[in-house]
Amino acid sequence: MRTSLKLASAAIGAAALLPLGVTTAMAADGSGNANLAPVALNGVNGSGTAMVTVKGDVVSVTLAAKGVLADQPHAAHIHFGADARHECPAAADDANKDGHLTTTEGGPAYGPVVVSLTKTGDTSPSSALAVDRFDTAPGGNLSYQRGDITVAPEVATAILAGQAVVVIHGVDYNGDGKYDGTAMSDLDPKLPAEATDPALCGVLKAAPVGAMATGGGGAAARPEQGLLLAGGALLLAGLGTGAYVVRRARTQA
Repeated sequence: MRTSLKLASAAIGAAALLPLGVTTAMAADGSGNANLAPVALNGVNGSGTAMVTVKGDVVSVTLAAKGVLADQPHAAHIHFGADARHECPAAADDANKDGHLTTTEGGPAYGPVVVSLTKTGDTSPSSALAVDRFDTAPGGNLSYQRGDITVAPEVATAILAGQAVVVIHGVDYNGDGKYDGTAMSDLDPKLPAEATDPALCGVLKAAPVGAMATGGGGAAARPEQGLLLAGGALLLAGLGTGAYVVRRARTQA
């Protein structure tokens, strides 16, 4: 009878633990998509899209944009901060009321740089201003694709939670086709503000791998919901198996 009770406990335990383990493994995969729109006040007439695919702590990024300053390097990043608003900045974020938004003024909205979207080499925040390794927007168009970028676990989680923001930097306030002007960058006083102020911005909206539309206009079914349902079925099956074993043991006793 003791053996039978142990079997019953094992069946219940396995049924309860299995879906939790599967959920943990699945939660690290998915993707995020962003529509990039002009940052308020900065005079950019452009647009773009970005997609970030997440597999564990590795991401792949595809980005395209048009209408940015042609033939000039454009720093591009994924931003995230736990205390940020997880959104693009608004005109109200213009702290010094000079009619433009700097990268720092946008910080409360999108947070600090967590991934530098360089074409080659390092992709950490240390390369946030690695001007020679960012796309130069031939003809005003950006086209970027890079895979196998390792990120911190919290960054992968933020992307899947819809809390990360893609920002393309580089504006042309005076319309002369180059980065210049008397205002200097709040990030590097050796650079003009035009080179680092934000141009386009978009929040990465989560799209988990395996998401399936309901077909009736309702919300998509999330993988974790299916796993929870499956887990409930397994748990009930385990409880039923356990009860059967206990009843059988009592009958034999």
